[in-house]
Amino acid sequence: MVRRFLERIASPIRGLHQAAYLLAALTLASQVLALLRDRTFAHVFGAGQTLDLYYAAFRVPDLVFALVASLVSAYVIIPRIMHADKQETERLLSESASFLFALGGVICLALAVYMPQFLTFLYPGLAASQESESFVLLARMLLLQPILLGLSGVLGSVTQVHRRFALFALSPVLYNLGIILGIVFLYPLWGLAGIGVGVILGAVAHLLVNMPTMLEAGIVLRFRIPNPRYLLPLVRDSVPRSLALGMGSVTALVLTAAASRIGTGAVSVFTFAGNLQAVPLSLIGASYAVAAFPALSEASALNKHDEFRRIISVSARHIILWSAVAIGLIVVLRAHLVRVILGTGAFDWEATRLTAALLAILAVGLAAQGLVLLFSRALYAARQSWRPFLYQLSGMFLTTGLAYAFLRLPADGFPAALAWLFKVGDVTGASILLVALAATLGQIFLAALSLVALHGVAPGIGKTLTRSLADGIVAAVAGGVAAYATLMIEGGIAPLTTLVAVFTQGVLAGIVGLTASAAALFYLENEEFRIVTSAVGRLLRPHAERLGVLSPSAEEPAQP
Repeated sequence: MVRRFLERIASPIRGLHQAAYLLAALTLASQVLALLRDRTFAHVFGAGQTLDLYYAAFRVPDLVFALVASLVSAYVIIPRIMHADKQETERLLSESASFLFALGGVICLALAVYMPQFLTFLYPGLAASQESESFVLLARMLLLQPILLGLSGVLGSVTQVHRRFALFALSPVLYNLGIILGIVFLYPLWGLAGIGVGVILGAVAHLLVNMPTMLEAGIVLRFRIPNPRYLLPLVRDSVPRSLALGMGSVTALVLTAAASRIGTGAVSVFTFAGNLQAVPLSLIGASYAVAAFPALSEASALNKHDEFRRIISVSARHIILWSAVAIGLIVVLRAHLVRVILGTGAFDWEATRLTAALLAILAVGLAAQGLVLLFSRALYAARQSWRPFLYQLSGMFLTTGLAYAFLRLPADGFPAALAWLFKVGDVTGASILLVALAATLGQIFLAALSLVALHGVAPGIGKTLTRSLADGIVAAVAGGVAAYATLMIEGGIAPLTTLVAVFTQGVLAGIVGLTASAAALFYLENEEFRIVTSAVGRLLRPHAERLGVLSPSAEEPAQP
């Protein structure tokens, strides 16, 4: 039985919807562990200064990863090794890994030397805290993470070319297990440094998952002095995407810096809400964007314009529809979600309310974020690689500009109205809602820009999305209303005094809401709903007769 399970994990998967749902299912396992990680953080630290320090320190290696590791990412490696022989593949991977160690090592070393000054500039309040030395040490330790994850991305290109999606999806699972290990066992021994060790162990596990496929393919890395001639085409093609990712990381860094100036715990609740919102984003938007990219690349390379347009349309319609349904349920059940997942130990009721309000605001941009992931990949496939960077740059200026403009508004004006709307007007630090609102508006702006850009490579794509948007709104309203009505009925039956009561009420309301959304889609004869039920059935019955679903023939990159 175990052998059969391992063989199933290592087997290749083909077909857009089957690949998307498999990625979503395995991503769900990773996200469950990520939520367990966050629950452990909330229980041990609460929304306090220690957790603020950890999340703030994490933004620095994220930026390094975006700017350095993405230069030799799977997006540019996969097309080059897809039809290459073993010798050529080994040469490219070896050059890429050597480049990553050389450039990334120099940058990380420089950052490590000047880390105290860098953190003081970004987070003056946190850098002046009593744990400032641990803060600097943790930030320095975390600089190993982008090197390890970048190398994992290089090796993971082989895993993706061989369509070992399950193996790839195990990487973040093991990564989160490493962090949980650091929180539970190493933090009591070494403080913040113990969590850093857990992160490093998780990153090592993330890397090692790719080794079975590498061994199967007989590929061995040989580190060497990088050859500029050989790497220049690779890096040149990567620069636009690397800069685009960098802009996203800069935006997150600036928003975190803004949150750190609001007060103790603001960084923690903002990050918690973002992590919660990342679960449906990973399951819906990222899964479809990842699964669609290879098919888009091949259709573009073969000048199959109608096929290119169809793939974008199919993927975008699913992202819009299911994101809309998720938004309706998240907004209604936000407090239950936060209380069940994070409401433990040192995480008090005020932190719960504030995180729930942030989650609702960030969730509004769920469909937009998913579309940005898909549309960016479509532009990369169409070889318009600089456009996503320019749009991310514009989005960064808009988002950060809005955040700081909102925070300068009179406290008794719009900020007070926003806090009243989400019932947190009496909670200290409610101005963090303004940062979340800026982030959501920035994502909507990015999605609109990307959709306009696609008109040149996929004319009329916008018109194909209106039906899914309308159906999604109807399903979201139906699900949200049904879930809210269920909460009202349940609230009069049993008081919410225990975790079991909160969980039970939320689950029942969620089931009723999902059922209402499904009924609405069935009544509307929604095409995406029919495809999902058929594709899920096929995924559960791998030997069943093939269904008429989109089936990409190119390889799938794993980097979101």
